[in-house]
Amino acid sequence: MEFYKRIIEIIDANLIYCLIPIVLILMVVELIFKNRFETKKALNLIRWTIIIYTIITWTFYLMGMATTENPNEYAFINRATGPYAWAYWIMFLGALILPLTLFIRKLASKFWYVLLVAFGMKSGMYFERFVIILTSFHRDYGTEYWNTGLMESASYGIGIFFLQGLVIVMLTLGIFEIIKRKKTGYNTV
Repeated sequence: MEFYKRIIEIIDANLIYCLIPIVLILMVVELIFKNRFETKKALNLIRWTIIIYTIITWTFYLMGMATTENPNEYAFINRATGPYAWAYWIMFLGALILPLTLFIRKLASKFWYVLLVAFGMKSGMYFERFVIILTSFHRDYGTEYWNTGLMESASYGIGIFFLQGLVIVMLTLGIFEIIKRKKTGYNTV
């Protein structure tokens, strides 16, 4: 179980957290280069990545709930009925139901909808980071340098996500361009 958990963490850090920048960069490429690159195919690949990731993580979560030795790690009942149940249900629906709506092809072909799904999938993580950054600014015992370092760290993290997204988009569009050239027999440099 730990092995699968580690694999999901690696996929989260290197792909899933970068989904928002990936979709935004694809939107910009589509706006600038109007049908020059295979952006719709790349969006379809992202769609299936989201669907497969959702199915795998929820299967892992359900298996963990059924076989765990530590029931507090998967405390579904307490979270779903506690004082913050509304927030838990929003995150639950955003992480499970919203990605599965990408099976509807018409919705999945829209950049804005895939962007909404990518945000909804990890809305809990985004809210958690927002709260950590916001509360760190209001500490009475922190130094001014410490707050500056935290802000630099947060902006560095966002920059890394956008850089990873840019690299992933360039690789994906490059692969689709190579496939298109091989199919058409058009091999000019």
